[in-house]
Amino acid sequence: MRYIDMHCDTLAKALMQGKDTVRELEGTMTDVMRLKEGGACAQFFAMFLPQNMDPAWFGQDTAPEPWELLEKMYAVFQNTLAACDDLLAPAYRYADLVRNREAGKISAFLTIENGYPAQGKPEALKRFYEMGVRLITLTWNDPNCFGFPHSAKPEEMKRGLTDFGKEAVSYMNELGMLVDVSHLSDGGFYDVAEISEKPFVASHSNCRALSPSTRNLTDGMIRVLAEKGGVAGINFEPSFLNKDTSDPASRIACMCDHILHFIDKGGIGCVGIGTDFDGISGVSEIADCAEMPRLFEALRARGLPEDAVEKIAYKNVERVIREVM
Repeated sequence: MRYIDMHCDTLAKALMQGKDTVRELEGTMTDVMRLKEGGACAQFFAMFLPQNMDPAWFGQDTAPEPWELLEKMYAVFQNTLAACDDLLAPAYRYADLVRNREAGKISAFLTIENGYPAQGKPEALKRFYEMGVRLITLTWNDPNCFGFPHSAKPEEMKRGLTDFGKEAVSYMNELGMLVDVSHLSDGGFYDVAEISEKPFVASHSNCRALSPSTRNLTDGMIRVLAEKGGVAGINFEPSFLNKDTSDPASRIACMCDHILHFIDKGGIGCVGIGTDFDGISGVSEIADCAEMPRLFEALRARGLPEDAVEKIAYKNVERVIREVM
């Protein structure tokens, strides 16, 4: 079955390894050849831009400036498109997704994880858009010009978007760029829900009722996301899947539990895939993107009909792409 994955960190992983493309990689969970093997019809490739970064994460001697780091990952993305034009094609809107699928190619959507290089400037958002970016995860794990991240401190978790962040949500709606609330504080989530006139996503987040990580969504947030027409992508990180967040195993059964919880609280239309491949820890029963069919087989075994499995695998995210881009 084809699928759409809303988040992987493979561009950063390639940069760490000194690679120019992600066509074929060793020691990663995703590359283009395995996406083809696993049945992907679209992959969202994140340009991961942490604040207060360790330069060694990216194989650098000194911490690069944010735009420099962004441009390095952008170059890997562009090199990959050129090297893999037999298998992969860029996608900027719903029509591209359809055209690429008809041509037998995987659609590559470019995203940013942590919008802090915008530095509070609307013209930076326009520049991102012109580069081909179609989703921004507003924050990572530090406050930035958009707002505040998730936190174990209740007072911090209540803090929401900045004035720029609120303006940015509306501007991203206007541009046709997905707003992503993964990593955002609860207050920021509800600010986005109030402001956004288009569906938004939690590209790689799970259910807080099943795993207490502050990166996950509460039942109330799931209901609001669903009411807004949005989608959450199941994240394979074990500390976001397991009740015991120190458990290092990412199990297919637990992934299915989260998916069924999303369906119970928000309906079949609110859940998709957001593996976080190449950005997660532990040991996963789904070792890489070539093994994605195992998840869909498990969902069928849990009693979900084929049309429901298709919605989870790709149709829900496809709908959001159509409505936003």
